[in-house]
Formats: sequence, C-alpha cells, structure tokens
Amino acid sequence: MHNLFKMTTLLSLLLGAGPLLLLALNPVHGSDNATLPLVLWHGMGDSCCNPLSMGSIKKMVEETIPGIDVLSLMIGKTVIQDTENGFFMDVNEQVSMVCSQLAQDPKLKDGYNAMGFSQGGQFLRAVAQRCPSPPMKTLISVGGQQQGVYGLPKCPGESSHICDWIRKKLNSGAYTDIVQKHLVQAQYWHDPLNDDLYKKHSLFLADINQERVVNETYKKNLQLLDKFVMVKFLQDSVVDPADTEWFGFLKTGQAKETETLQESVLYKEDRLGLAAMDAAGKLDFLGTEGDHLQFTREWFNAKLVPYLR
Repeated sequence: MHNLFKMTTLLSLLLGAGPLLLLALNPVHGSDNATLPLVLWHGMGDSCCNPLSMGSIKKMVEETIPGIDVLSLMIGKTVIQDTENGFFMDVNEQVSMVCSQLAQDPKLKDGYNAMGFSQGGQFLRAVAQRCPSPPMKTLISVGGQQQGVYGLPKCPGESSHICDWIRKKLNSGAYTDIVQKHLVQAQYWHDPLNDDLYKKHSLFLADINQERVVNETYKKNLQLLDKFVMVKFLQDSVVDPADTEWFGFLKTGQAKETETLQESVLYKEDRLGLAAMDAAGKLDFLGTEGDHLQFTREWFNAKLVPYLR
C-alpha cells in the first residue's frame, strides 16, 4: 500500500499540474431553440470548474450558443475531490455516479450531447454504452485514449530515475488488484506485451472495449449515437501512443508498430459496432495541429461547435 501511495502521489505531482487548454473567449453569436444540452467531462489533473480550463470551455460554449445548458461534471462533492477522483476513484464507480446524475436531471430527458477531454473521452463512451437513458446523441472525444495508453512520454524529470520508476511500477504492477482498484490510469493501461494480463485483469478498458466477451448491450447502445467524433492532436507528446485518440493502438506482442482502428480485430470482427457505425457515416476523425489539448477558439468554433447545434 505504501508503494501504491508513493506511485499515485508521484503521478499526481508529475502529471496533474493542470490542464493544457488554450482558449480565447470571444463569442460567436447564433442560437437554435432546439439545441440539446451539453455534458462535459474533464481530464486527469483537472476539475469541473477550473476557470483556466473547463470553466472557460463552459463559458465559451454558453456565449457561442446562447441558451444552451452546459453541465460540467463534478466527480465528488468539492472541486478538490473532483480532481483527486480523477486519479484515485474506481472508473466504474465514477461512470455509475455520472449515469445516476444524468438520469435525475430533467433537462436531459430528451437527450444531450457529450464532450470528454482526455480520459473524460473514454469515460463518456462508457456512459453511452452502459446508460442509454437519457439518450446521448453525439459524443465528442477530445484527445481521449479510446484504446488506452502504454507509456508516460514527456514525463517531467526525465533526467532522473523517477519517470522510469513510475513506468516500471505500471509495467509490473498495473494489473494487480490493488493498483487496478485505486489508480485510475492503471484502469486504461493497455500493455501490448502482456495482452493476456490486460484482458484478464483490466477492470475498465478491457470491459468497455469488449476484450473478454462481446456484450451485445454495449454494442447496441453505442450504435444509438448519431455521431461519435474523435479528435487527435497531431503533435501529441503526452498520450502514448497518440493513435489511441482515433481508436488505433500498438499491434499486440510488440511496442513499436501501430495499427489503425480499421486494421484492428475490434473493427474487423465488429465487436463494438464501430464498423457498422463507420459504414453508416457515424464516425468522424478530426486531426488538429498541436500538443495534447492545445487548440484555439477559432478551431473549436469551426470544428466542434457545429456538432452541438
């Protein structure tokens, strides 16, 4: 337990220094009385209401689309709890908590759009797969790790042994019960060199990605989406591999060569319904120049806002 505390504390210090969003707040006016509410889920090290990140996103959307209801999810009772839970709270419990919150919100009963930033992208996909009521219409994953991660690039302290120590702990212990239960990032740690361990012990990612069995309910519910939009940051130095943001990943058995979603077994066997969604024009793959979660107001308004109207 002591080693787990050391590992999670270091992860928090190294990776949770704050969000990486660059946004101006000049409004672009125009509204639609039929605009659906928008649900936001923040990334690791962030919170629902940080004025430099999710708070500014919420404000910008409200100014750009007057009259829209925007719910920025708080996982916990306080902003501090919300931030901590992004590191330490079982993801499945977080998803259940959000599903309950959304089901009790009368503003969402006729449907809503969802936008997840970084790990919030795959967490909201789990909501779509597990909780079809109220109905999610469009899911936008902004730098989400849909196939998980394998590595900690751009880790501060590369000249020291700290980053290598964290990697070693994740490599050797990510699939132990205690780490899986208490470290969020371990629940979407996807080790291509230990595929059997990943499929057997991953509490979250292996389940929502149909790695063990095909849950037909997950498959049916995901296909209820009108659109599933995936944004990849083309110079991403935080997410490894960056292809995961478009549902690609490293080929099994090695850690250098990647494959696209369309080349994967998940797609070829259509275990999650993604091939059917692709054929129906429901999958959109957007690329943008820049590092992880670095984008401009102009890009956001031009590329993402149209999905919200």
